Amino acid sequence: MTEGHTIGEVLNLLRQDFADVSISKIRFLESEGLIRPGRSESGYRQFSTEDIERLRYILTAQRDRYLPLRVIKEELSRVDAGLPPEPETSARPQTHRRVDASDDAALLSDVVLDRTELAHASGLGVEDVDALVTHGLLDGTGPFDGVALRTARLAAELLRRGLEPRHLRAYRLAADREIDRIEQLVLPMLRQRNPESRRAAATTAEELVALGAQLHRLLVEARLDDTLRS
Repeated sequence: MTEGHTIGEVLNLLRQDFADVSISKIRFLESEGLIRPGRSESGYRQFSTEDIERLRYILTAQRDRYLPLRVIKEELSRVDAGLPPEPETSARPQTHRRVDASDDAALLSDVVLDRTELAHASGLGVEDVDALVTHGLLDGTGPFDGVALRTARLAAELLRRGLEPRHLRAYRLAADREIDRIEQLVLPMLRQRNPESRRAAATTAEELVALGAQLHRLLVEARLDDTLRS
């Protein structure tokens, strides 16, 4: 094997097109098995030209097609086997399609986005993402997952209709109060520490969330109807 690039050199090459790529992200992709750089005699990573192109493929798929790592890994496995990246019959996500906030794809557990990627995927500005973190709508301690993406997309729709990030804090506070009420009801079941009680607690919690959402919608619609008729 010819001498390759160090991880620092790879980082400099990739940052021309991917401003937020980091050494930790490259190492994470390696730990997930998406890239397999060689090692020098002293144990340092050595990236070939093919490794760098593979990284470009992964980062582009995340940035432009918002694909979770699981799907990217499947595509790379097909490429490694000499097949097209995806079956011709499969539907490739559209980069600029309008995404419904209830889209189940947004909840994939292996979605991993950084701050800039989340902004791009949700249609928000980076400053809006920061504001959502400040007001408690998003957790800013680490990479953003599918739940964060769905939250950001919902927030983006509300912001487009005239609300400001500070207004959305009320939703977080209401959610916290609802969780407190639900915990009071299900904690006695959880304390029993047997599978049946835990399943009952989960079912009860889900039912309370669903019924609470319906009641909230009905109350808001009733008040809104009064306002529109006045």
